[in-house]
Amino acid sequence: MARAQATHEVLVDDEKVRVTRWDFAPGAETGWHRHGMDYVITTLTPCNMLLEEPGGTSRRVDFKAGDAYRRNEGVEHNVVNDGDATMSFVEIELKA
Repeated sequence: MARAQATHEVLVDDEKVRVTRWDFAPGAETGWHRHGMDYVITTLTPCNMLLEEPGGTSRRVDFKAGDAYRRNEGVEHNVVNDGDATMSFVEIELKA
């Protein structure tokens, strides 16, 4: 069964950064993607993420509202809301 798609809205896109808000209904996903820039995530709600990774592996990561983390360019994955409530975060991509 196909998953619902997460929704997103670009809030800022200039020469320095792209800031995007992501909202996921329970079970929704981003779809497979590869990050072309370093990025920072700040959670707006508790986020119970299932991260599907290349090679068929997956892992669950749980964040509290207000948590932040950073990843380098090149990360490839599909992000799925593995919880039973809507989850939201802001992604800040750092342009070179």
